[in-house]
Amino acid sequence: MPGLLLNTLRGENADKRPIWLMRQAGRYLPEYRALRAEKGGFLALVYDTDAAAEITLQPVRRFGFDGAILFSDILIVPYAMGQDLQFLAGEGPKLSPRLVDHALAGLTAVPERLSPIYETVRKVRSSLAVDKTMLGFAGSPWTVATYMVAGEGSRDQHETRAMAYRDPEAFGAIIESVIAVTVDYLSGQIEAGAEAVQLFDSWAGSLAPAQFEKWVIAPNAAIVSALKERHPQVPVIGFPKGSGEKLAAYARETGVDAVGVDETVDPLWAAEALPEGLPVQGNLDPLLLLSGGDELDEQARRVLDAFAGRPHVFNLGHGIGQHTPIENVERLLATVRAWER
Repeated sequence: MPGLLLNTLRGENADKRPIWLMRQAGRYLPEYRALRAEKGGFLALVYDTDAAAEITLQPVRRFGFDGAILFSDILIVPYAMGQDLQFLAGEGPKLSPRLVDHALAGLTAVPERLSPIYETVRKVRSSLAVDKTMLGFAGSPWTVATYMVAGEGSRDQHETRAMAYRDPEAFGAIIESVIAVTVDYLSGQIEAGAEAVQLFDSWAGSLAPAQFEKWVIAPNAAIVSALKERHPQVPVIGFPKGSGEKLAAYARETGVDAVGVDETVDPLWAAEALPEGLPVQGNLDPLLLLSGGDELDEQARRVLDAFAGRPHVFNLGHGIGQHTPIENVERLLATVRAWER
């Protein structure tokens, strides 16, 4: 029997709201920190399927979230495409060779790097209660490409935006390659047991409108279309962080089944501007969850009330911060679960 989260993503507007939190499996949990200290670095955890499954399940076990989000990383796709991937302490992820000065054709694909991720999904789904939804994910092509081109994250994605203007043919080839691998990757997650998937476009907000249409909307639409051909019953959540008023066009044109709303968007505007009946997800500021107090309760209820007229998955506007107190998460859950439409 599908649970509340999956039914909501399929368009049901229930009186209660499902809840899960982006980055809910991670460093704010003492059980995660203990396992990481035992097992080693981040990438080692991702590829230890028992550990990755345990980490995925930890927040559901502790808080009873309605969904379990796969413990992995968006850069697994370029890693499978042949770039080297390292997570360096204090510096974040690094990919090499950088495609700003190295040809895509010079990479040698290593598709077997995706197989352990599917095994993690299988292990989680076999341990997850039937009313909890297993969520898979991948990075959207624009965001993944920013790391592939520059070799690392950046504040304004300058090198990648410049390449896209300077040599759209070469950059388009990178995007097309990411699309193809991502479709197969998400399809593999679904075949392993993922019941819904999310596309993270974390750097969508750095693009001008015409570039947003070209490098965010069109590639995400291609992925959604291909997935719908293979898995028509599996909802796809699109999350173009920072897209602002371009969010409405994204929701209309990509074909996503639900759209994630970040914390910079007024939920009252989103409720009016997004297609009628489209499920939405979001959009509490993660810093409110960090700070807690009465303001957390008030703003959580504001989000819930704003989206009362449509299917809504309660979530943050982005990932939970590593220093977030456990008691604040518990307080938020109590507020969301007490709310009724």
